[in-house]
Amino acid sequence: MAGPRPRVEYLAGFCCPLGGLAAGKPRVLCHGAEIFLSTGSELVYVYDREGRLLIAVYKFPGQVWHLELLALRKALYVLCARSGIYCLSLDQTTRSVSRDEEDGGDDQDSEDGQVAEPPVPVIPVDPDSCVLPDASLHAFTVLDDVLITLALGPTQWKMQLFKRPSPGEDPRPGGQIGEVELSTCTPPAGSQGESTAPHFLPVLCCASPPGFRTPLGHSWSSGGVMLEGALFGLLFGADAALLESPVVLCGLPDGQLCCVIIKILVTSASAPGDPKALVKILHHLEEPVVFIGALRTEPLAEDMEEVHCNCLVALGHHGRTLAIKASWDEAGHLVPELREYSVPGPVLCAACDRSSHVYHSTSAGLRVVDLAQEGSPLDPTERDGAPGSLPSVLYPDSLGVCSLVTLCVSSNAPEGSTELLALSAKGRLMICRLDPHDEAPQPSRVTSAKAGQKIKQLLSGIGTVSERVSSLKKAVDQRDKALTCLNEVMNVSCALLSSREGPRPISCTVSTAWSRLQLQDVLVATCLLENSSGFSLDRGWALCIQVLRSSRALDLDSASSAVTYTIPVDQLGPGGRREVTLPLGPGEDGALDLPVTVSCALFYSLREVVGRALTPRDPFKDPPSAECTPIVLPEQDGVCLPLSEHTVDMLQGLRFPSLGVPHTQALDPARDPIHTFLGTCRVPGSQPAGPESLRAKYLPPSVATIKVSAELLRAALRDSHAGVSLGSATLQWLLAENAATDIVKAQELSSVQGVAPDGTDIHLIIREVTVTDLCPAGPIQAMEIQVESSSLANMCRAHHAIVRRLQRLVVEQAARGSSPPDLRLQYLHQMQANHETLLREVQTLRDRLCMEDEASSCATAQRLLQVYRRLRSPSLLLL
Repeated sequence: MAGPRPRVEYLAGFCCPLGGLAAGKPRVLCHGAEIFLSTGSELVYVYDREGRLLIAVYKFPGQVWHLELLALRKALYVLCARSGIYCLSLDQTTRSVSRDEEDGGDDQDSEDGQVAEPPVPVIPVDPDSCVLPDASLHAFTVLDDVLITLALGPTQWKMQLFKRPSPGEDPRPGGQIGEVELSTCTPPAGSQGESTAPHFLPVLCCASPPGFRTPLGHSWSSGGVMLEGALFGLLFGADAALLESPVVLCGLPDGQLCCVIIKILVTSASAPGDPKALVKILHHLEEPVVFIGALRTEPLAEDMEEVHCNCLVALGHHGRTLAIKASWDEAGHLVPELREYSVPGPVLCAACDRSSHVYHSTSAGLRVVDLAQEGSPLDPTERDGAPGSLPSVLYPDSLGVCSLVTLCVSSNAPEGSTELLALSAKGRLMICRLDPHDEAPQPSRVTSAKAGQKIKQLLSGIGTVSERVSSLKKAVDQRDKALTCLNEVMNVSCALLSSREGPRPISCTVSTAWSRLQLQDVLVATCLLENSSGFSLDRGWALCIQVLRSSRALDLDSASSAVTYTIPVDQLGPGGRREVTLPLGPGEDGALDLPVTVSCALFYSLREVVGRALTPRDPFKDPPSAECTPIVLPEQDGVCLPLSEHTVDMLQGLRFPSLGVPHTQALDPARDPIHTFLGTCRVPGSQPAGPESLRAKYLPPSVATIKVSAELLRAALRDSHAGVSLGSATLQWLLAENAATDIVKAQELSSVQGVAPDGTDIHLIIREVTVTDLCPAGPIQAMEIQVESSSLANMCRAHHAIVRRLQRLVVEQAARGSSPPDLRLQYLHQMQANHETLLREVQTLRDRLCMEDEASSCATAQRLLQVYRRLRSPSLLLL
């Protein structure tokens, strides 16, 4: 149809959340000059359209899901989420008598159509106003003396009928007079038992035959229709027509359109029968039902005083439309004519006027379709497609009004025209007037006031469309950018994960050195990030470096206490490098626990990119379902790509003052200043005092030795240390990651004395020895690596670092296929037996120390130290 352009008048603006109102919960009702409005929050507004002011604001204990108005009863029924149904008397509405004289016709609107705070006090609703407390209620309607509710059970919807009191009595409903369960699928996500509200609520509509009269002047609710007798009988059967019983039409979120005959349901309470016979399924739209209504597709006859609708209409959320009308078949029998249409969706709200028009709002704007055709449907000579039947195709016409989330047809419109009350997604209440008999405008003299009002309306419409276009463009740009970043992340991830063998396209190497920081020598680790790939690491990437000390490495419960450094990586293109320096210690206590594990990884935060792309959405589109991706991602969500893991041990932390290596002449960082002062005041020639000097004087140094086959070392070191003695080559290999390796190589040293981080000496000695009685073929040449230190702990740390290197060497040589010579098994068995004897003796001596007194335990302790020395210098040989 080619309908007229609507004339839009804005009345007021109401508060709405960021992103706009969502369809399904807002509601607008009209009674005379009063407008009852709910935005889906806990507030219900009463607005006077003639005075252009807010009369009252009621606050309910939860989100308002539905309103029903009984005009003659002067009662407003309100369904509050997870609370129940409340009843408010319209006679008790508190009216505001003050009005700001400075405000004009649109004085309620701020510049953006919002009202920050209500201009009248907010009235909390008395809990006694709750006439039907029930947390499972999702919909209701009122008809005559019956309150009809729909509750969601564990697996089924349940319809209940309650008797309403007469006027002047307690508004609380009486006892239950009927109940029936509706067959349905699994309850939708976000329903009973969950904290979130359901995305789609059921729709109830009461339909009655022409002969039905409300007794005692009782009134219809705002959701009832009256159908012609022929259509009523075809839809609901002869029983409903003979009983002249109203029928409740129910549209469920799963798409079912079913009906229940009220009088039969009430009778079944006293004479139970088959519950399935009480519910009749009319159709299944296969999508959530958002509207049920009725209209008339033909002009009223002259003798008809009341409007009887001859077409039942139901709309689904995605645009599927059902129209049912009484028609004649080829045999002349009266049959229901049912047609399905598809209109643009998603349908946010809909309404039917007193003629043949159906208005429905989508994300693109307000549309109207006409179901009327000329002719009489009750003429048996007419056939399908002839005048009087339903049209085969609907052609929706756009009315150019965007972003409406609820509609209501006003009864104040002049004859032949239509007036719609609507609420936009931005919370603006407006009136849309449509007059199909408007003629083309004639040139007339326009006053400045009318011109200003017209310009204001045009600018408001342009601003609304422009704002939505800008919001959608921004959302598209953000999602395009997010997709580009995710594509880059996928490329980098695939490049790293597919290059486990050989050089990696993105690598991070760790080196250590001593440096002077704030008058203190500190061991620092330098992490060098190199990008050898063809991809660029842009914003969002970060280099994560975790430092785990040896005191925490064996404690699984305290692994989370490791220190992690996160350094953003911005614009690291192909071939780029980024260097990061971190202090490893000593700490404030002067201690440096070695070994220290340094782990490097690349991390890309999905929260920063994907989260921002998911947050902006069109508020007029479908509400997000529980199966969709959550808008807000957890903080830990991201892509983590491990790069390397490096262990800093005692051999890397040694300093060599005797070799003249830089940063090795500093004082011991752990030395107490008082001890330093006392040392300078010592009488010349006297012996130094203190734990270190006493340990050096009375206790011999702790020693540990390891013997390695000379053949094994030559095979492993022949490529990198050719032309150098095996002892010097072995020492260079052990200190390869220390700053002193160049001096050791230049001087061809086979022994060196270093200083541990705590200031104690560590002596490394490598000498060539001969091992006999092990091989039947003769003696075996071996290299003996000896570690000496006055500190048992530092000796153990250096010994552990040497063992780690020898383990890697043995594994690498075994992978190359080298085989050891023949050995004497009896000699090996004897060595194993000797070590087991020493271990048993250690356990015996330790037990004896616990039971002896201080005087007698001295000899035991000396024997225990002797046994430990023998264990640290075994006769085993690495081959």
